[in-house]
Formats: sequence, C-alpha cells, structure tokens
Amino acid sequence: MRIALALEYDGRAFCGFQSQPSRCGVQDALEAAIGEVGAGEARVTSAGRTDAGVHATSQVVHFDAPNPRPPTAWVRGVNALLPPAVAVLWALQVGDDFHARFTAHARHYTYLLRCRAERVGLEAGRVGWYHRPLDVAAMRAAAALVVGRHDFSAFRAAECQAKTPVRELARCEIAMRGELLRFDFSADGFLHHMIRNLVGAFVAIGSGSRPSAWIGELLASRDRTQGPATFAADGLYFTGADYDARFALPATRRDIEPLP
Repeated sequence: MRIALALEYDGRAFCGFQSQPSRCGVQDALEAAIGEVGAGEARVTSAGRTDAGVHATSQVVHFDAPNPRPPTAWVRGVNALLPPAVAVLWALQVGDDFHARFTAHARHYTYLLRCRAERVGLEAGRVGWYHRPLDVAAMRAAAALVVGRHDFSAFRAAECQAKTPVRELARCEIAMRGELLRFDFSADGFLHHMIRNLVGAFVAIGSGSRPSAWIGELLASRDRTQGPATFAADGLYFTGADYDARFALPATRRDIEPLP
C-alpha cells in the first residue's frame, strides 16, 4: 500500500529534510512516527530536499506502508508522534506509479526578505533580513533574465549532486509590501542552494552594487565563484509541487500565511 501525504514544518527545528546519521532530519522524525503507527519500517521519499533552516508549507512525500491503516492513522496517528515543529496535513492511498519526486513536474518556493535598518526579532528564522531598502525595479529586470531553460551552474552549490545543472525556471517574480519583499520561484527542479544564490544576486543588484544585466553575465559564466555568498536560509519556504490530475491528490500547493 503506497501512501502520499503532505507536511508542513518549521525548518529551524531540523538539519534539513533528508535523513542524517544524527537523526536530525525531518525525514528521520517522520519515518520513526510512520514506523510506530504502521508497526514496521518505512522509507520516505520527498518532492524536495530542503536544507537546514528552510521551511515547508506543503512538502509532498510518499512511502510504502508496512501494514494497512486507515487514512486517519497516517494523519492523526502520525501527528501524535511527531515533534511540534512538523505536522501531516493530509494522507491518501495512491497507486505504485506515484512517486513524490519523479512524478512531480514542477516545484515551488517562496523567499521572504525584510528590508529595514533594524534586524528582525519577532520574525527571526522566518524571514531573511537586509539592512536597507532595495531597488525592486532593478531586481525585476534581473529576474526576467533568468527565466527560461538555462545552465544554472553559477547558482549551484559545490556539493550539489544533481546530474545536470540545466533547469527550466518558469517563474521568478518579485513583489513588495511595505518593508517585506517576496520572491516566488517555480521550476521543473532546483539545484542545491540555487534559490538562495539567486536571492543573493538579486540583493546585490537591488543594493546598487551590481547592474541588472550582471545576472545574465553571471548565468552565462557558469562559474559559482563569480557570484555572491549564499543567502540565509531563514526566509525560504517550499510551497509545494505539481502532479498529474490522474493521481487525484488533495491540494499539493499551499501559500504562506501572512506574517505579522
């Protein structure tokens, strides 16, 4: 019996989604809870492997249940055994042809960035921070240059294990509400640190230290060493993945709730 489910979690409580020897990953907590409810071992596969400190509003996963249980057991039962910072949103039995990673045809992230002189306190760990206002028009001009199918090697972490650096970035939008900047990204897939490196480049442009056209030059260089430092994980949220309608899943995308 294959089960698909969606999770939300606060990334500050974990060392990332993926299982680690120290058992500090979201996957570790989830597999332990599923194993207890299902009375056996289960291996979880996710739509996206988020880094330490990265949050999720709708992380889709699947696993092969060790023993049959009603759907409520995979939600209420598992939630009763998970740490407070992670919760199952829904669970559904699916066919063996469903795979949380390989059948996803798009993934979505949002980055929230607070721009003000004072560092954040109430939102610490939930938004990124930059110490002064940024030029949104310049950043939007830069965002238009990275949309499309490109080799994103210049925005790829050295430890990235993806077989190819080529990705189709379908959406890269920037909006502002007061002091809060919002970056929305959609792609067929993302490289390790790709979004955080893109945000770092946008901030360099928005601050005036680089022109908008620089991001195109950086992209063409395929050289990570030419880019800015990787931006903080704090404001990054995995907001879901897209799947074919034939799987009849509940909503697999979930926007961020408004912050204070």
